[in-house]
Amino acid sequence: MAHTNDLTHINEQGRARMVDVSAKQKTQRVARAAGFVRMAPATLELVRTGGCKKGDVLAVAQVAGIMAAKRCWELVPMCHPIQLTGVDVRFELVDDERGCGVAIEAECRCCGETGVEMEALTAASVAGLTVYDMLKATQRDMVVDDVRLLEKSGGASGHFVRAEVGDAGDKAGAAVPAVADASVVAVSISEKKGTRKKPQESIELVVGHGVAGDAHAGNWHRMVSLLPEESVDSMREVLPNLSAGDFAENILTRGLSLKELPVGTVLTVGECELVVTQIGKKCHNDCEIHRLTGKCVMPTDGVFAVVTRGGTVRPGDPIHVRR
Repeated sequence: MAHTNDLTHINEQGRARMVDVSAKQKTQRVARAAGFVRMAPATLELVRTGGCKKGDVLAVAQVAGIMAAKRCWELVPMCHPIQLTGVDVRFELVDDERGCGVAIEAECRCCGETGVEMEALTAASVAGLTVYDMLKATQRDMVVDDVRLLEKSGGASGHFVRAEVGDAGDKAGAAVPAVADASVVAVSISEKKGTRKKPQESIELVVGHGVAGDAHAGNWHRMVSLLPEESVDSMREVLPNLSAGDFAENILTRGLSLKELPVGTVLTVGECELVVTQIGKKCHNDCEIHRLTGKCVMPTDGVFAVVTRGGTVRPGDPIHVRR
């Protein structure tokens, strides 16, 4: 049996307490949770057509989920009041092998000392209960179930993704640590356009802007540039001394063929989130590498993205593809 001193939520009298998180570092934190309201096809058709006598089922459930996330600390005893920076609740009307009903996904964000998993789970749960309440006059035996954490990022425990049934390595839907699709090799910036980028210990990504201090940042669709080191390796056969930043990339990666990702792909890079907006670009024939070799990999293999969640990116950070 664990000693009470080893239990972080138990005080010296053996009673529950809310943990002091004041010494923890503030980081960008995101959590996604899901749930499902199972119902008869005729009930689902009321949701689809707007035939519910109480009104718009999903509109009311969406507001309920958002309100629930904001009030989570008043419902779950050991949760901290959290200054949420964003809450989104989404729905899908389902009638397939998954069953018949309304699938719910809730996403919560904050920049704080503790995570938002409970806020996301509470949002998904209350949204499901609201769907039930809106439709219970039509069908009393609906079931609200399958409430679960899908993903969380930020904090000391790092990134976590739930393996759904049918995923590789899944055991009856058990939660497993996320395996990175790739990793960051180096990060670089250039203070002036037309100059090589210089590797940094870390870079800061800013929503709506790009890389802080980089000459190519700005409110446009190419805020951040990424390049796989595998592409640089192919050029090193001609120029062995090529290093990070020589192709004007902000983030050099390894383990992922970036150019095969479709536009719109979401990438989690460390604690940040990017959305791919462009694959490759028009080559500037006057660049130094092209003049020396007659070839440059950035126009074909480089990827550009916008920042949708800011924070710090460092060499060694994992890269996950939102599939």
